Amino acid sequence: MKAARLRGDPFDALGDSNRRAIVELLGSGGHTVQEIADTLPISRPAVSRHLRLLKNAGLVIDQPKGTRRIYALHDRGVEAVQAYLKEVWGTAAARFRLLAENTATSGLKGQGTSRRRRR
Repeated sequence: MKAARLRGDPFDALGDSNRRAIVELLGSGGHTVQEIADTLPISRPAVSRHLRLLKNAGLVIDQPKGTRRIYALHDRGVEAVQAYLKEVWGTAAARFRLLAENTATSGLKGQGTSRRRRR
C-alpha cells in the first residue's frame, strides 16, 4: 500500500527540533498558538510559522473556536508518514530484530558449564 501524497515534505517539517516539540505536544491533544508558545522557548509568531509549515506538510490541522484556532495533529498526515516508514523500514527492521535476537542467543551458547577455572 502506497502512502498518501502530502502537500509538503513531512520529513523536512520534522527536521527542526521546535517543530518536533510542537508535534509531541499536539500528540496529547489540541492547543492554541499561545498555549504552545507558553510551553516552548520560542515566540508566538515563531510558533505560528512552525505551525504553518507543519500544516503545509499535512501533519497539523486547525479549527476555529471563537476568536482562536485550535491546532491538532492531522490523522491522515501522521498515518501517511507511518505508512511510509513501515513501507521503507518494515521488513528491514524485522530482519534486523531477527538477526539481533539470534546473535544474542548464539553469543550465550557455550558460556554455561564449559568454563574452566584457572588456578
